[in-house]
Amino acid sequence: MPPLRLGIAGLGTVGASLIKGLNSQAEMLADRCGRELLVTAINARDRGRDRGFDLSPYSWIDDPISLATSDDIDVYVELMGGEDDPAYSSVKAALAAGKHVVTANKALLAKHGVELAEIAESNGVLLNYEAAVAGGIPIIKVMRESLTANCVSRVFGILNGTCNYILTRMEAEGMSFEECLADAQRLGYAEADPTFDIEGNDTAHKLAILTSLAFGTKIAPDAIYLEGITAITTEDIAAAKELGYRIKLLGVATRTDSGVESRVHPAMVPLGSAIAEIGGVTNAVTIEADMVGSLMMSGPGAGGEATASAVAGDICDIAKSRPGYQHGPALGQPAATLLPHTQAAMQAHEGGYFLRLQVVDKPGTMASIATRMAEQDISLESIVQRRARGEDGQAPIILITHECSEQEIRDALTAIKGDGRLVGEAQMIRIEKLS
Repeated sequence: MPPLRLGIAGLGTVGASLIKGLNSQAEMLADRCGRELLVTAINARDRGRDRGFDLSPYSWIDDPISLATSDDIDVYVELMGGEDDPAYSSVKAALAAGKHVVTANKALLAKHGVELAEIAESNGVLLNYEAAVAGGIPIIKVMRESLTANCVSRVFGILNGTCNYILTRMEAEGMSFEECLADAQRLGYAEADPTFDIEGNDTAHKLAILTSLAFGTKIAPDAIYLEGITAITTEDIAAAKELGYRIKLLGVATRTDSGVESRVHPAMVPLGSAIAEIGGVTNAVTIEADMVGSLMMSGPGAGGEATASAVAGDICDIAKSRPGYQHGPALGQPAATLLPHTQAAMQAHEGGYFLRLQVVDKPGTMASIATRMAEQDISLESIVQRRARGEDGQAPIILITHECSEQEIRDALTAIKGDGRLVGEAQMIRIEKLS
């Protein structure tokens, strides 16, 4: 077989790690793939930057679209990032020109994935994106190949290492959110502008892709309920631990009778559960399906080498494919057969809730709260007053509810606030029911 010729756009941490890995493992990869993997051309924003290896063996092409459509490549590897140009135009051009594409770009796929999948199918080429979700964890291959015979009921997990690192440090060291974020930025675990991570957008993009694969629906990142971790306090984390829980930022997509309930938010998971033990920058994904039951995978969710490993795996899949035999549609089934994404309302979510209330500490307050909860048929599992009444006449109250709907909780809190018993806003954290 002739060499598989690669054009790589983007020579940041992942791109540099990929080229180094392809070079150092060239002989082994050729044996495993049945052909040589050959980088022939590259592109990046800064040609003069030192990337730790010699660029001279590769043709430098200034324009990503020219690289994507070059006659000297068979596979376009897009590692630039970003949901729009130049990533979008160059990937689209590569697929239209009959080039296979490998990308690690979750934002691109979340916005344009269905369109790009259609172009790939119409041109008989592969669109591979293992590195776009959960870094080095091979969750895309598992969902679109290994679990083809399964009907998935729920997929959930920890999909952002920055948030998991912050929450882990807050619990372990009693640090505030702001202190942990600053430290994460210093260590390179968080971006200078961390908004995309800490507000849940990064997790939402990944969940949107997993939702499409799980339920055969079109990718719909804007339909996901979104809540980040900026409001989580050390008091919440300490109370959660005391009550037998740990707080994690989860992405959850569940099949329901009324559509797909997809949400990203902080959640309490039971101490001792597998997902509660995932700390630091590690990611984890759990799939619940009819035939396989519950399957959890964990590992490095980011980082140059872990992400490059996933990219290299996608390249090897292409190298092993032969004319007339590919590895299936990009989104697990032909794009034309994907169903419209019908979003189930968050108010239909059933589960327990953690509520932290700052209340006016005067006779009748607890009775009033209990009455408002009862009016919504909310049963309380526990009530904790964490400290005595303060000099300001206020006291913190923590409630754990049994299963109830989101709407019932919100209606009860509105009534409690209307009674003048609540100071400020209530903290509400969902308790995730695990199988």
